[in-house]
Amino acid sequence: MASIDSKDIRKIIVACDAGMGSSVMLAGQLRKQLKGQQIQVEHTPVNSIPADADVVVCHAGLAARAKATAPDKVLISFQLFIGDPAVTKLVNTIKNGGTVDA
Repeated sequence: MASIDSKDIRKIIVACDAGMGSSVMLAGQLRKQLKGQQIQVEHTPVNSIPADADVVVCHAGLAARAKATAPDKVLISFQLFIGDPAVTKLVNTIKNGGTVDA
């Protein structure tokens, strides 16, 4: 299982099917929630996850494709675009310190 210490996270990618709509909304939420942290949050299509990503966040329905595209990255999958516990846990771990596990 991939993991990363929260202090080592520099880039979070929110991946979705086309890299539009839902990922843009979630990326904006994460930017607001992580304001003040030195973390870049971007959105991309799931088939175009950049090599410099530290954490990939995507809907559970796309998790297999994200893992195939970026097998060495920490993958956080979620069910709900707003208020999902997995995303909340990621934000809290980054803010409070700790390890983020795939």
